[in-house]
Amino acid sequence: MKYKNTIKSILDYFAALLALIFFSPILIIFSILLFFANKGKPFFYQTRPGKDENLFKIIKFKTMTDKKDAAGNLLPDKNRLTTIGKIVRKTSIDELPQLINILKGDMSFIGPRPLLVRYLPHYTEKEKLRHSVKPGITGLAQVSGRNVLNWDDRLQKDVEYVENLTLRLDFKIFFKTIKNVLASKDIVVDPSSIMDDLEKIRTKNNT
Repeated sequence: MKYKNTIKSILDYFAALLALIFFSPILIIFSILLFFANKGKPFFYQTRPGKDENLFKIIKFKTMTDKKDAAGNLLPDKNRLTTIGKIVRKTSIDELPQLINILKGDMSFIGPRPLLVRYLPHYTEKEKLRHSVKPGITGLAQVSGRNVLNWDDRLQKDVEYVENLTLRLDFKIFFKTIKNVLASKDIVVDPSSIMDDLEKIRTKNNT
């Protein structure tokens, strides 16, 4: 319990600070590249639910343009992904700005990924346990299949993580994440191409 409520946050803060310094050259280079690729907008900000469903602004590198159709609607993700954006996603570099979220106390290195706010009404009571801890840059679901997992299995892994949270489990997930990133394992550049949004699936199942 002490690790979950105290030590984990302290380790997160100092590890994020060191990582931010270490990766600063990469952050600077890709900020410049994406600044030009996205017409002056290298970063993507979006409201996500964190611990206890409190909302915060997640920070990621912006991998898609804001191109719209004639009716003013955003084009599908695959039509808005930039060339540099595909590289950033494939290498998981788009996640690096979330180190700032960790320093702010919104996130942890390890934990359930912060999903969309509109998904909140569609979780089961047990799945809501994912919001009893801080969301993470990576988590048990990500090292167990990431985007290739279906929603039920992914959310079950989040619950499994919360129920078994220990320093040992966090280290296991951390090193497996590094291994997967280096091998580009289970990374799907356009997740929408293989799976519908959670709300669509749950709404369909309830009709």
